[in-house]
Amino acid sequence: MASYNPFRDVERIADALLSDPLRGPRQMPMDLYRDGDHYLLTADLPGMDPGSVDIDVDGQLLTIRAERTLPEAEHVKWITRERTAGSFLRQLSLGQGIDTERISASYDNGVLCVTIPVSERAKPRKVEVRSTSTAGATSTIQASGSSPAQLENSSS
Repeated sequence: MASYNPFRDVERIADALLSDPLRGPRQMPMDLYRDGDHYLLTADLPGMDPGSVDIDVDGQLLTIRAERTLPEAEHVKWITRERTAGSFLRQLSLGQGIDTERISASYDNGVLCVTIPVSERAKPRKVEVRSTSTAGATSTIQASGSSPAQLENSSS
């Protein structure tokens, strides 16, 4: 048997007053990691129609948009409604070492997976070092450097 909780009503009223469905795009939770010569971005988009997911690359800016619509039911008295409908948006600034032409994406079981490859010229490579001495010996060293690409997260 459910008991009356006045705080639940206050919380529901406060949520209704403070949440504005027209406030703009919402964020989607995501993970981003590097695995060898590519980055993997996974984003939770449960209940989204895959046709509503849109991924754009403009220069070094990757934008993911998705839309969730909830069915409208007439003559229904909602007990609780926590799932939000509307636009979801995430933007990432890609580093210079990304091959933007080969970015690919898939959507399965409510999870969007975006593969972001590192460009060939940004991958670690060997650089030959030649001796200027008369002995003419040559040796090879590993080129050093920080991460070939940096991904900066920026939310809208």
